[in-house]
Amino acid sequence: MRAFAHRATRASVLVGAAAATGLLLTACGADDTAPSASVSPSATAAAPGSAASQAPAPGPFNDADVMFAQMMIPHHEQALEMARLADGRAEDPGVKRLVAAIERAQDPEIRTMRAWLKGWGRPESAGHGDGHGSGSGSDHGDGHGSGPGMAGMMSEQDMKDLAAARGKEFDRAFAELMIAHHEGAVTMAEEERSKGLNPTAKKLADDVVRTQSAEIAELRKVLDRL
Repeated sequence: MRAFAHRATRASVLVGAAAATGLLLTACGADDTAPSASVSPSATAAAPGSAASQAPAPGPFNDADVMFAQMMIPHHEQALEMARLADGRAEDPGVKRLVAAIERAQDPEIRTMRAWLKGWGRPESAGHGDGHGSGSGSDHGDGHGSGPGMAGMMSEQDMKDLAAARGKEFDRAFAELMIAHHEGAVTMAEEERSKGLNPTAKKLADDVVRTQSAEIAELRKVLDRL
């Protein structure tokens, strides 16, 4: 009888310990699933601990951030196309230096913005326009645009004329066209700085304004000496 009583007492202790452990785990689970802070209806935020929170541009974002990336990708792509034309055509050392700087900065930025859109679950193209991802409905066009919303974009004829030029003629045409192209990029970046929400996107917009404004100044110096 004493042995039976001892076993019963021990079983009661184990059951009590198990119950206490279960209560502790339940309490911890409740803390882990507490709702995250709410976000403005105009923004989209990744849930804490989700894969999206580890995206290249974490945190909330809005339509302005998405449009900035969708428009700046083809804008940068055309700048790189213009820069590649300099090979065998450019003569001025300043133009050659700026071409190298454009290629060094804008190719990585294109990859960065594509990663943002993928992480945000948004398409690379805005879905309408002229195939360059343009068509936001904003009125940034300046006469060189290839569609609404694409500030400073070169026309097909602009690109053909640039490809046909050589030496100083190329340098002059490149400087004039790239000034207009950069001014368009600065306009879009300034809009992102004022209307965007995502901190990473706004930081890149800051970089675009700073670097391309400096390059515009250099290109104007090139024109002054040609």
